[in-house]
Amino acid sequence: MQDQPTKKIPDLGTETTETHTIRTATNGVPQKQQTVAPKRTVVTRVIWYVASILLTFLAFRFVLALLGANPTNPFAGFIYGITAPFVAPFSGLFGYHLAYGASQLEVVTLVAIVTYAVVAWGLTRLVNLTRV
Repeated sequence: MQDQPTKKIPDLGTETTETHTIRTATNGVPQKQQTVAPKRTVVTRVIWYVASILLTFLAFRFVLALLGANPTNPFAGFIYGITAPFVAPFSGLFGYHLAYGASQLEVVTLVAIVTYAVVAWGLTRLVNLTRV
């Protein structure tokens, strides 16, 4: 028989841990306590949710540019348009001009993907600094 886990109400700045006490069926004496890994906070989940959406759109952009997708196509135009503000800070980094409709390796998009993933990771680490 297993006791119910003890839980704290989740806070935006802290993580919760669960402790389970396992008892024997014969005499009810506690044998051991097992601590479960802390749950991610709400803020951490929101950061990774937003980052995963952005990284997915950037990955679509990279594949479309690699395959030479026509920018007048509604889907390709939507992807190029929605990701343009996120790729713009890196546009002059390598000194080549983007030409949509021709197959090209957009290294700028790869740099943007890596940069935004690192920023998301850093933000989640910053949010969880108060964790004990």
